[in-house]
Amino acid sequence: MTDTATTGRALPHPGREQIRLESVLHALSDPIRLEIVRELAAKEVELSCSQFDLPVTKSTTTHHFRVLRESGVIRQVYRGTAKMNGLRRDDLEGLFPGLLDSLLAAADRQAGRLGEGG
Repeated sequence: MTDTATTGRALPHPGREQIRLESVLHALSDPIRLEIVRELAAKEVELSCSQFDLPVTKSTTTHHFRVLRESGVIRQVYRGTAKMNGLRRDDLEGLFPGLLDSLLAAADRQAGRLGEGG
């Protein structure tokens, strides 16, 4: 399944039934990707890639967003020149009830324990 934005550029996304648990868990196993998802979940709105303050290069950031998109964790669409990112909460909850909320709660507890804020 793909989304075509007004610019005509399409980004590939797995359909809901193509999302696999092991791909989601792999995507969320990286601390940078988990932080991206935590921020999207906290804000509950689409955010552009540039709105994230990540301690990695632009090319590495692009890689992390691609892994999240290809695993079905986020949806990316172009709005003008910005690539907007949204959490696929409904799809993940429908397929794996409670998984995302449990992982986010665990990440919050860990961040608090380690003094990382978040």
